[in-house]
Amino acid sequence: MRLFIALDLPASVRDRLTMVQGGLPGARWVAPESLHLTLRFVGDASHDMAEDLVAALSRVRASAFDLTLGGMGLFGDRRRARMLWVGTEPSAPLRHLQAKIEQAAQSTGLGAEHRKFHPHVTIARLKDAPRSRLEGFIADHGGLYLPPFTVDGFTLFRSHLGSEGARYEPLVEFELDRLQESVAAMP
Repeated sequence: MRLFIALDLPASVRDRLTMVQGGLPGARWVAPESLHLTLRFVGDASHDMAEDLVAALSRVRASAFDLTLGGMGLFGDRRRARMLWVGTEPSAPLRHLQAKIEQAAQSTGLGAEHRKFHPHVTIARLKDAPRSRLEGFIADHGGLYLPPFTVDGFTLFRSHLGSEGARYEPLVEFELDRLQESVAAMP
């Protein structure tokens, strides 16, 4: 099975992101229910590896935190962009959570992730999108900033690849500690 670990976005955030989708030739827009922020790609894993991963992830301890999505960019080279994404404002708690998840993944025997963590939500996959239209789209929508939302957990997903694109199945949800709320409520 093909696995990855991600933040499943609240419906209000997904709705806001889908409002900017459209009007770009060559873009295959990500379905609202598939929008997520990947924390660690796992890839193909056996059932035993998946069980070990679930056990390791259940030991991850981090506090819930607020996250703001904003800004827009591209992955790919200058001549051929492959993905259009919305980024995040800098977030130490997000980086802390991702590092904990990376440690948990490596503890199960997975190799280290060699790509630098670049938190983002892919909103479109691109194929032959005209560069001028792409630059215009980013100029029009690149100032997008969404209200902060609370990240109170993360999810292990299974990816089902098909002719219509990938479909993501949540397998296990992991909760983050509510320590920040209880400390803030103290007199």
